[in-house]
Amino acid sequence: MSTTPETAAIEQVLTELSCTDVSDALDRLGINGQCLGIMPLDRSFRIVGQAWTLRYGPVGEDPGTVGDYIDELGPSQVVVLDNQGRLDATVWGDLLTSTASRNAVAGTVIDGVCRDVDRALSMQYPIYSRGNWMRTGKDRVRVEAVGAPVSIGGVRIEPGDWLLGDGDGIVNIPVARIHEVLAAAQEIRDAEEHIRQAVEAGKSLRQARADYGYHTLQTAR
Repeated sequence: MSTTPETAAIEQVLTELSCTDVSDALDRLGINGQCLGIMPLDRSFRIVGQAWTLRYGPVGEDPGTVGDYIDELGPSQVVVLDNQGRLDATVWGDLLTSTASRNAVAGTVIDGVCRDVDRALSMQYPIYSRGNWMRTGKDRVRVEAVGAPVSIGGVRIEPGDWLLGDGDGIVNIPVARIHEVLAAAQEIRDAEEHIRQAVEAGKSLRQARADYGYHTLQTAR
């Protein structure tokens, strides 16, 4: 995946925002982008990048494969794996973590579970999932679609959508609406920073909130 000046600029802005900034912006704009139940293995992890998607399903008479894809991925890409929320079979482990880290992949997001968490933590490779368990997905899941829309925590994610993850979870921004979401998120962030500064200067929180319209920052407009 090649980085253009535009994508580099978007990535830079996202690195300066939090998931809460973006979440409130998504609410204001009527976009469902907060991925429920998908959390980082370590609260210090952060993800910024664009979605590369893969959807899994249960095996049938043809067991299929868990897929060989990681060698082709690189910087600014986020591996997004839809395993339908399954908790009984993993779709990510230490070999994928090691290769993704080597290739400077931005991180991995799973609607399901991962394993070999010690490797991810030691390499500081960001993984967001529903948890971890040791049982392999081989012979239990198979690739259903690559580069197709997926569902992660109740959110539709399309290839190329922008993802931001921090200690509060993961949010998805449709690529077609990235600029309006960023503008709203920056406005919300700045308003809350003004409120913090006002409180530190001695103003009451009630008055500082009123001065900067806190209670309607996320309200649909």
